[in-house]
Amino acid sequence: MFNSLKKKLKSWVKKNEEEVIVETKKKEKATKSAKKIKKKTEKKTETKKEKLKQSPDETIEAPLEKKEFFVKFKKRLTEEKFEELFEELQIILLQNNVAYSAVDSIKETLAEKLIGKTLKEVDLSDELKNSIESILINPPSFLKEIRDSLEVKKPFVILFSGINGSGKTTTIAKMTNYLQKNKLSVCLAAADTFRAAAIQQLEEHANKLKVPIIKKDYGSDPASVGFEAITYAKKNKIDVVLIDTAGRMQNKDSLMKEIEKIAKVTKPDMKIFLGESITGNDATEQAKSFNESIGLTGIILSKADVDEKGGTAISVSHVTGKPILFLGTGQEYKDLEVFDKKKIVEKLGL
Repeated sequence: MFNSLKKKLKSWVKKNEEEVIVETKKKEKATKSAKKIKKKTEKKTETKKEKLKQSPDETIEAPLEKKEFFVKFKKRLTEEKFEELFEELQIILLQNNVAYSAVDSIKETLAEKLIGKTLKEVDLSDELKNSIESILINPPSFLKEIRDSLEVKKPFVILFSGINGSGKTTTIAKMTNYLQKNKLSVCLAAADTFRAAAIQQLEEHANKLKVPIIKKDYGSDPASVGFEAITYAKKNKIDVVLIDTAGRMQNKDSLMKEIEKIAKVTKPDMKIFLGESITGNDATEQAKSFNESIGLTGIILSKADVDEKGGTAISVSHVTGKPILFLGTGQEYKDLEVFDKKKIVEKLGL
């Protein structure tokens, strides 16, 4: 993850650090030159003083006060120079799937830290890391939120949404395994009734993980499947219900209205968007649309292990205002990583 972005950001930082070195060398050269001028001036002054002693009537010209301009001058970053500096960084970020609004936020934070300073006074690498970290949202404790809710009522209901092929069913299986490892019982709802294969796939996972699954025939009302799963969980004192839904494109109004209906009927405690890391800005726009439709609680990004650019992880939560809860990092049940923004920034390796 982040391989492409990491290389380009490191190159950008190195380039600007090298500029600082060049400027420093220029200053050192200017300092030496200024010292030579000072010595010559002092020597001339001493000579004139000697002459004055010998000829009291001779007037002496006051020595020119040198302020050692080149020594004291420090090239501070003006707003114009910052714009020039950021232009290249902006292209790097956009090429690596960071959304425009996220780029603007990074720019604003960096400008505040850098304008009026010299690049020698600040650590450009640290400031860049801090500005990226500032736009990421750390998720609340997923397990704590569930356990706190279970003290009030059972079951805790999680609705999964996303477009076709984003990996919802596999991620639900991973989530089931994660909850089981943390001593929570689970029931699955096969509410993707548009595809018989989706029901079969979820059932296979349910059998492997030894959890109950509520399903209906192909073409059944998906909202009713979710409702029956919740009823079953209440009766059997099951902690968590995970509702699978059909993949749908965010620009299909009829399908978006359907998931709104599912959400209204099942009243989930958590509504999760499942997106693919590798789809970049598409995933960001999809998450934004689903958030506007059903009001997301959080986001899970699949295929993070094969995401070379990493911009989706940086921008998707910033655009929606919702945290990334987990990253899918492989095909096995254990390959579900709790999102931590500090770890994400560390992976940039700046």
